[in-house]
Amino acid sequence: MALAVGVTLLAAAGCGKPPDDSKDGGSGAFTACMVTDTGGVDDKSFNASVWKGLQDAKGADGDVNPSYVSSNSEADYEPNLNASVDKGCKLIVAVGGLMSDATKKVAQANPNSHFAIVDAKIDLPNVYSMEFNTAQAAFQAGYLAAGMSQTKKVATWGGMKIPPVTIFMDGFADGVAYYNSKKGTSVEVLGWDVKAQNGSFTNNFADQTAGKTLTDSLVAQGADVVMPVAGNSSLGAANVAKDKGGALTLVWVDFDGCTAAPEYCPYFLTSVVKEIPGIVQQATVDAAKGTFRTGAYVGQLNNQGVKIAPYHDFDAKVPAELKAEVVQVGADISAGTIQITSPSQPS
Repeated sequence: MALAVGVTLLAAAGCGKPPDDSKDGGSGAFTACMVTDTGGVDDKSFNASVWKGLQDAKGADGDVNPSYVSSNSEADYEPNLNASVDKGCKLIVAVGGLMSDATKKVAQANPNSHFAIVDAKIDLPNVYSMEFNTAQAAFQAGYLAAGMSQTKKVATWGGMKIPPVTIFMDGFADGVAYYNSKKGTSVEVLGWDVKAQNGSFTNNFADQTAGKTLTDSLVAQGADVVMPVAGNSSLGAANVAKDKGGALTLVWVDFDGCTAAPEYCPYFLTSVVKEIPGIVQQATVDAAKGTFRTGAYVGQLNNQGVKIAPYHDFDAKVPAELKAEVVQVGADISAGTIQITSPSQPS
């Protein structure tokens, strides 16, 4: 997604010899190497946001040389990480909770190498863990979706049933339930059952066709606002929204959808945003200056680590009263007045 994040990808070699491809982002002295999840660097979601953070680090510190290597399957994680170590990458950034086991294994075997991981927590002295309590901002998005739905049916679906995905779905469903409790309404959530912790998934992050099929099914059941949590697969939902010509609106995740995929901006009600670029940028710049972060970071509403995006094309369509209520919901979550109990929340 080079265009969406303002990145120019050069054709030089990246870290090691990955199974598929690698890209080098510059010629600085500090090599920061990213290993993508299966959605790829152009997923317009969490992979793309990490790459944006590395590019921003290069802009902030000319010594930073960012590169990435793509993973086509989970079997590529460990070889890609090892290739990055062998290449001598100074900071190796793993993207996604699915990479947790491989990252822990490689980090344990290479205690003198420095790692960072997004959406997982690894308790090792050479790993910096970055997690995000997206249930909080997704709660706001669910409240918003309930207030905007004309059919009184909204939906969410995921790429895989893992905590970094289901945490969004929990927050969204809880936000709808809170709206119902405050307004005396009965907006229904399709695609996810909070109590059963079960719902609808494409079982990958790269299949747009599966994403389209799943979204079509939920729309056929009456949903007019859908939040897909599936990386590149979510673009299938975006195509459905475009085909529906505005009858379906979406809540995007990870990136602000209007920045990540501006061609679909007219269909994005809002986005549940992780401030991944800023956290990755700062961690990389610090590392380039000799300070490698360790321990764990948890992004939440009260530290601006998560948020909902501006309404963009929907700004004039969302009633002022509803906007104010969404803001208040966020303040109440930060103050602890509203408690969110998703089992997927980071500790």
